[in-house]
Amino acid sequence: MTPARPSIWLPAGHRLVLAAFALLVAVSWWHPRWPAEQALHHSLTVVAVGGLLWAQHRLRLPLGSFALLVAFLALHTVAARWIYSYVPYDEWFAALTGRSLSERFGWHRNHFDRLVHFGYGLLLAPVLVRLWRDRGMPSGRAWLRAAELVLATGALYELFEWAIARGLAPEAAEAYNGQQGDVWDAHADMALALLGALLGGAFAALRPGTHQPNG
Repeated sequence: MTPARPSIWLPAGHRLVLAAFALLVAVSWWHPRWPAEQALHHSLTVVAVGGLLWAQHRLRLPLGSFALLVAFLALHTVAARWIYSYVPYDEWFAALTGRSLSERFGWHRNHFDRLVHFGYGLLLAPVLVRLWRDRGMPSGRAWLRAAELVLATGALYELFEWAIARGLAPEAAEAYNGQQGDVWDAHADMALALLGALLGGAFAALRPGTHQPNG
């Protein structure tokens, strides 16, 4: 007999994680520097949160998986505040160490967008691997399937960005895409998402454990 699902589909821990994320979103809108562009980025946040709540209702994600997905949305929220291209991580790092990351590594662009794409694969793949393993899929197959899905959705997002850019003025398109003059930007983004998925998925595939229902 299949055990009955718990009546509370968003347990206390999940609600706490979601509340912390909502607070981060609210703070990110304090005196926005680029409100129109930030709102455009957050149109995807609204869709993603809706999808996350739907997935939680249908799949009863464990707290760890739920938190990983919200962590990615938090990265996106920080990036959206500075429209990706202007996240002041150099200033933050220099305040802590006295030297910026760009000086240390010889970077000539803002790389926070790279971190977000890497985080997409790193944080999503373990969730997918766990879901498929709990449904009886072998670990190796779940790992490869997660990597494939991350790569496919990453490519779809790059096509979406291209379509958005085609409909915007050049300045607005650059502000939204954050390409920063890099003609290989889409390729690098997809490669980093795939790398993150391979690493995060491998970690999840090698971990023992089974899905535990929430309650």
